[in-house]
Amino acid sequence: MPSLFDLTGRTALITGSVRGIGFSLAEGLGEAGATVIVNGRQQPAVDEAVARLQEKGYKARGAVFDVADEAAVIAAFQAFDEEGVEVDILINNAGIQFRKPMVELELKDWQRVLDTNLTAAFVVGREAAKRMIARGRGGKIINIASLVSEAARATVAPYTAAKGGIKMLTRSMAAEWAKFNIQANSIGPGYILTEMNTALIDNPEFDAWVKSSNPAGRWGKPEELAGTAVYLASDASNYVNGQIIYVDGGWLSVL
Repeated sequence: MPSLFDLTGRTALITGSVRGIGFSLAEGLGEAGATVIVNGRQQPAVDEAVARLQEKGYKARGAVFDVADEAAVIAAFQAFDEEGVEVDILINNAGIQFRKPMVELELKDWQRVLDTNLTAAFVVGREAAKRMIARGRGGKIINIASLVSEAARATVAPYTAAKGGIKMLTRSMAAEWAKFNIQANSIGPGYILTEMNTALIDNPEFDAWVKSSNPAGRWGKPEELAGTAVYLASDASNYVNGQIIYVDGGWLSVL
């Protein structure tokens, strides 16, 4: 059974992984034996994250590029090709949030969130899949969805639209690439203790609502997503495709 979850010899690119959920996923996959490629937009932050992983004994390297810049994504994969780096596992984790009522929302802010949270997953996924198909060994693509892939919340319309799109993008990837032995699935985190949620965590009313509305009675921790990521990245999930696994403490199960 342990061999089903062993990622030794595989290389995983995790976008937006210098902190928060992305970094915890990098730790999880590193612990399972994968070589982890840490991604971010700033070289110092990427270098620091790589060093932290290496200090723990994990195999890690960095790749600095903006997932919302198609040319930069293509250039990054071309660099991987030149260096002989083969991405077997992709986790599309990079994301941003922007909170404002829709009647006050400007198009540029709507577009910025969709570019980073949805379009980037398509572009990075496309480049990874091209190479997975050409190598003929298949691969794993994991997109980070959200509770708002299923249930909307006021003031986060761009994020909600993007994460709803991630659900259907994941299914489209499965529909097109399953024949190449590529499994594309999503993880839907619940309310997680991350920097992106700082404003909500520090709001006593919202904090109380999260704890009272969730059967688990608490916020989730970033590291609690790692097991699901390892499962979806491993041979244990070879016949699982086009699915979203919600890691939310039971939030979506109740009214």
